[in-house]
Amino acid sequence: MRQFSVIFKVILCILVQFQVGIADDPYRFYTWVVTYGPISPLGTVQQGILINGQFPGPRIDCVTNDNIVLNVINQLDEPVLLTWNGIKQRKNSWQEGVLGTNCPIPPNSNYTYNFQSKDQIGSFTYFPTVGMHRASGGFGALNVYQRPAIPVPYPKPDGDFTLLVGDWYKAGHKALRQILDSGSSLPPPDGLLINGAQSTGFNGDQGKTYLFRISNIGLETSINFRIQGHSLKLVEVEGAHTIQNSYDSLDLHVGQSMAVLVTLNQPPKDYFIVASTRFTDKALTATGILHYSNSNTPASGPMPAEPAGQIDWSMDQAKSLRWNLTASAARPNPQGSFHYGTIPTSRSIVLANSAPLIAVKQRYAVNGVSFVIPDTPLKLADNYNIANVFTWDSLSLTPTAGPAILGTPVVRLNLHEFVEIVFQNTETKVQSWHLDGYDFWPVGYGSGAWTESQRSSYNLVDATSRHTVQVYPNGWSAIFVSLDNQGMWNIRSSMWARQYLGQQFYFRVWTQQQSLANEYTIPSNALRCGKATSILH
Repeated sequence: MRQFSVIFKVILCILVQFQVGIADDPYRFYTWVVTYGPISPLGTVQQGILINGQFPGPRIDCVTNDNIVLNVINQLDEPVLLTWNGIKQRKNSWQEGVLGTNCPIPPNSNYTYNFQSKDQIGSFTYFPTVGMHRASGGFGALNVYQRPAIPVPYPKPDGDFTLLVGDWYKAGHKALRQILDSGSSLPPPDGLLINGAQSTGFNGDQGKTYLFRISNIGLETSINFRIQGHSLKLVEVEGAHTIQNSYDSLDLHVGQSMAVLVTLNQPPKDYFIVASTRFTDKALTATGILHYSNSNTPASGPMPAEPAGQIDWSMDQAKSLRWNLTASAARPNPQGSFHYGTIPTSRSIVLANSAPLIAVKQRYAVNGVSFVIPDTPLKLADNYNIANVFTWDSLSLTPTAGPAILGTPVVRLNLHEFVEIVFQNTETKVQSWHLDGYDFWPVGYGSGAWTESQRSSYNLVDATSRHTVQVYPNGWSAIFVSLDNQGMWNIRSSMWARQYLGQQFYFRVWTQQQSLANEYTIPSNALRCGKATSILH
């Protein structure tokens, strides 16, 4: 009996240790079936892309360091991929879900993503990346909550609402792709949606405070968000906790996310929620209702107007966003413990967007090169030393004169470099740039042509880290990024037609010291395609 007791205690100890391990980094399992289905977000029936029959797709709620195991079953008539916008994929660009790193999932087939929400807290999204699928749906929210040991810098809200806001076309992804393939530009969008509809509603109790997570999931248009009679206390931007300034309205550009606290401190009635497009000839609007639970009075009065200011107003607001240097990050240490402004940069890269015609067709380019997606993912080609898929360092790291060309460039950078990237916009439309695998510090915004003298205006103390940055018309935005995540990473326009027609390229962040401490090996279930088709697992 004594021997049995000892054995039982040993087994119990092992089980407890196992449970603690699971509690620290639990696994969340999902099965998603991607199909077509009828939707009518603008009042007329059209074919949408659904996930488990839902439009928008299911919301993922997880906790810092959770492991996500997500089996995607593709029942479309085309290959499909999903990307996890803003999730850093630490050491794991294999799971990024873009055509430069992954083979698409063929029709009537499946692929299981396996990634970790490593050291992140905040509001993120996912969406399909093949062709123009994003224009038909397949997108959703991905919210990462803090572990109990990591306090966030505000009291627990009384509720948590997610708003996916974006422009929308009545034409589906195939029709839009045909327009782009023919060499034309897309027409203006037909409408604006909140959570897949032109109107929606949220309920709350008077006196309580709610967290609103707002993401611009659209294809090309900046939006402004506001709530009648209520201030928006900004608390998080794309995984970074901010100084909690209050705003009457907030601009969000394509691909960006923010979270705000809203206190229901007004007389009990209903209030308008408004999202509207910015910097467009024709303003598109989607509305919602904030309903007080003790209200018997419908919303009334004029809807809150968009800001009177335009580009200068928006740029001033962008500069007002500040990192909360004392808040815990996704680890129990202050966000500001990494003093980005004191680190010398190893190199400066200036990237200029353009909209050239190549062979009498509309294309989009970066420093004179319009990216062509090969049939073999760059990551696979690099891993297996497959030739003639891409070219090393064929993209100039400063803007170039002369006609734009087609190409498939990969820029080589070293692990642990600290780099300055300047986005130069000589066009008359706001641009939006995203970098996979990282967050970065937008240290400066300005008008005109960037020069080295502009560095004196940089915020080197408390710029809010984020993964997507806007660049205003005839202006520039500068970021600092610490290249601490080995892999093949996409840098692209978040405006999807521009990405589709070439405004993107890839960084390879690498070191000769190959180690699992730097990067994971190719997954055992990785799909093969193109020139890698015959390579065995």
